[in-house]
Amino acid sequence: MVSMKDIARECSVSIATVSKVLNGGGDIGQETRRRVMQTAERMGYQMNSAARALKTHRTYNLGVLFFDERHSGLGHVFFSTMLESVRQEAEKSGYDLTFISGSVARRKASYLQHCRYRGVDGVVIACVDFRDPLVVELVNSELPVVTIDHVFNNRIAVLSDNVNGMASLVRYAVSMGHSRIAFVHGEMTSVTENRLLGFQRACAEAGLEIPDSWIRQSGYHDADGCYNAVKSLIGLKERPTCMVLPDDNSAIGGMNALRDAGLRVPQDISVIGYDGVELSQILTPKLTTYRQDASALGSTAAAKLVELIENPKTTLPEQVVVSGKLLEGASVRRLL
Repeated sequence: MVSMKDIARECSVSIATVSKVLNGGGDIGQETRRRVMQTAERMGYQMNSAARALKTHRTYNLGVLFFDERHSGLGHVFFSTMLESVRQEAEKSGYDLTFISGSVARRKASYLQHCRYRGVDGVVIACVDFRDPLVVELVNSELPVVTIDHVFNNRIAVLSDNVNGMASLVRYAVSMGHSRIAFVHGEMTSVTENRLLGFQRACAEAGLEIPDSWIRQSGYHDADGCYNAVKSLIGLKERPTCMVLPDDNSAIGGMNALRDAGLRVPQDISVIGYDGVELSQILTPKLTTYRQDASALGSTAAAKLVELIENPKTTLPEQVVVSGKLLEGASVRRLL
């Protein structure tokens, strides 16, 4: 079995230097670090995780708390992309991932208890009910935490730019001549609150007065719920000419409702989605939507968590906003 002593001899450095490099320590030059890491890989060195944990007081294991009530998370392109980028970024820094749940050894437990049982060094929290007392308990614990798309006091948060993302979609619809714009949003979360803010701001800037009846709640990634919401909107005496829907998957349900009512997109009613998943760009017509940078959200969250774990005294709580971009499809008709 290859030892640190073998690597030190091969690289003509001290065992202490090899140990620092393999355990992520500082004060080592980049060239020496690169040479030690390459030699360790070439010689097939396998680090003893238990020994490393005793030495560094870290397990090099990150927890990921992710819960989706519709159980579509890992099967949904946006979330799977985000979580894959968390994994990739963690691996770059030598960390593994553990999914946190509400059970330990098949017994019910809090998220914090599961984290302690698994010995994670910190947790990325995404797509949960952030008002859940068990989530709040974890956030208020001693563990380093980074949240995605939700802000807690004195905690690092990585946020998609939902306010400006939604505002850009409304401005685009207005530029295409639309003044009667409806908004079907998802469950009332901080994400929804920010999108509502962006919607209302952009409408106010354009001098539009949007009736309360044109703003409806459905659910995220809920095609059936969006179908019903759109069906109710087209039943209004004065119906909108453009509808902004919760996300691209839900938009499919909304477009089905229009088609079942004998209405065409965009000739009769224009439709706008959100997320910018690949599916949106192969629909007919191609969906106008806002592409969130799911990969950047995940990698930034993981990088910030590693930084917090390794430099707790110099890493300040901050809010990092990740921008996306509008994708102009063919689902919005020009009225001008």
